[in-house]
Amino acid sequence: MKKILLNDILNLNEEELKNVKVKFNQWNHYEDPMETYKKDNDVINTQWLFWRNENRYFNVGQLAMCLLKLSYDTWLFTTLKKVIKEYDIKEGINYEGEEIEKYKKYYGRIIIKYHKTERTQGMYLSNIYKELEVQQILPTTFDGDDFPGYDKVRLSFEQLETIIKSGKRDWIAALENQKAVYLISDKSNGMLYVGSATSKQGMLLDRWRTYIQNGHGG
Repeated sequence: MKKILLNDILNLNEEELKNVKVKFNQWNHYEDPMETYKKDNDVINTQWLFWRNENRYFNVGQLAMCLLKLSYDTWLFTTLKKVIKEYDIKEGINYEGEEIEKYKKYYGRIIIKYHKTERTQGMYLSNIYKELEVQQILPTTFDGDDFPGYDKVRLSFEQLETIIKSGKRDWIAALENQKAVYLISDKSNGMLYVGSATSKQGMLLDRWRTYIQNGHGG
């Protein structure tokens, strides 16, 4: 079966491909950009995309594409912007851009398969477009992994916070109707806490919501 490439959807010509620079955003040893994206996608599509340190990623007039890492070799296409201004700022948001309106319906919905071997964060689309294979087009904007079943729930505090604050519907429905015994693990010291949620406590959702609100749940 013939592969469907990202450019089969974008339909950029040869000159346009040369004018697109892709920025690959992934774990930076401090923050998981996917959790940030689920809370506020504009943080990724502006701050992460247009942040500059010593490297100068874009020029005015270029198109800036943001790909966000989902797993080992899958990426989420989150935006494509035309760079309209540069501020000459180091260690900060150095550019301003405008989203390309005709592609807006695809932002946050196209999952791409690409095995990245280059260590550089920015690459020209003309050099890699034949390798960016469309793996899936989601029915709605990506908002995180679906509820996996009660016996497979394993969340970091940050992931739970994203689920609660974003109101992810399948998770909320599962948690608000379930009594449970659960385990909290403190990764800094290995200490464990066994907790329980009952109908008197408002089920698992209300119990876990208190942890997000105050960090300790009483």
